Amino acid sequence: MTPTFPNHSRSYDRTRQAVRFWGYDTSIEYSFFVAVGALERVEPRLNHDEEDFAGAFDTHRDLICRKAAGLHSRGRKDRYELAGADFR
Repeated sequence: MTPTFPNHSRSYDRTRQAVRFWGYDTSIEYSFFVAVGALERVEPRLNHDEEDFAGAFDTHRDLICRKAAGLHSRGRKDRYELAGADFR
């Protein structure tokens, strides 16, 4: 089943250097991380601060969620990480 992303919450995870967000497949919640390198692919003039990371995520949310759903369709995991290569 394709995950949905009704929860618009997201947060920056300094340790992973990624924006974390959540998707749902029926009642199962999955964590997704979109790396700063991936955000740079979709927002080339990105400043390196949390506010810009969150803003880039918000601006490109639909694209990021489509890529996340595609990653989920390749196999179920506890968490998924989207990297720059996922946004060619």
